[in-house]
Amino acid sequence: MLHPELPIFAFLAATLVLVPLLWHWRAGNVAIVSMIAWLFAVDVIYGVNAIVWADNVVDHAPVWCDISTKIVVGVSYALPICTLCICKHLEAVSSNRKVSYDVSDKRRRMIFEGVMCIGVPLIFMALHYVVQGHRFDIFENIGCQAAVYISIQAVLIIWFPQLLFSVITLIYAAFALHHFIRRRLTFAAHLQNSNSALTTNRYLRLIAMAITEMFWGTALTTFNLYNNAAPGLRPWTTWADVHSNFSRVDVYPVAFLPPAFLKSMLLLWWALPVSSFIFFIFFGFGEEALKEYHKIWVWFRVKALRKKPAEPKASSLIASLPSFIRRGLVNCISLSIIC
Repeated sequence: MLHPELPIFAFLAATLVLVPLLWHWRAGNVAIVSMIAWLFAVDVIYGVNAIVWADNVVDHAPVWCDISTKIVVGVSYALPICTLCICKHLEAVSSNRKVSYDVSDKRRRMIFEGVMCIGVPLIFMALHYVVQGHRFDIFENIGCQAAVYISIQAVLIIWFPQLLFSVITLIYAAFALHHFIRRRLTFAAHLQNSNSALTTNRYLRLIAMAITEMFWGTALTTFNLYNNAAPGLRPWTTWADVHSNFSRVDVYPVAFLPPAFLKSMLLLWWALPVSSFIFFIFFGFGEEALKEYHKIWVWFRVKALRKKPAEPKASSLIASLPSFIRRGLVNCISLSIIC
């Protein structure tokens, strides 16, 4: 195997991106859960492809390639849309347009984000057929890739929407940061009054993750567009001509590919696993993550190691009491009164 690191890092990325899933699922964060699902799916696909097509270009699994290439196409739209929804929500919460959010507001947001993060990518996955010149391509060590008839139609269907979603995300992020800076001294109270379940740290972590993913994805989308369009766009003649011999599968052994092309292919391959690592860095070390790690460790000690759970300390018990009881205890102690 020429690149043994590819499947290792792909499956590692797939594992790490699942770490924050539980608490975001409980919180009803549809955009973040959708991002986790898309990243997990594409990381698994990349890992499987890197193993199956290591040092060969044999068409082992045509149906797998039909499905997986469409999913990878969908991910290229889903990630900028998910970051757009995150920044849109953050901008709405931090603005003064609405004082607080109730259950119906949350339900409408969940429906909107579900349509945007899942429905819209599915539409573009179907539209890919318009510029799909043949069934798919197989690259040695990389696996099956979606075929694209490089034309002005492909630019408008494949790359332009991704860049447009990124620009809209940047606008929402700029407004969200503006709201934060304008009322930074009272921002924590504003978030609490809005019933958004956000704290200042979570707010800043979300917006930092969205902006980082947006810039990373935009840079690679721009590079991919330039890499494909620089040699020249092909003329769109007729539907029948573009889709002629559609069942064809083109194969590309490493020996016949220029070194510069191989480097660009590997760079684009790493784009999505790196996006998963970026996601984990922002959410895998937060307050919610540390609490979940502690719960898992306690479960492991009790169930696997057969150890009794540690007795809570007095300070922990007091801290867990309601605030008015804590204040009463403090007053009693300070006055030397036996309660």
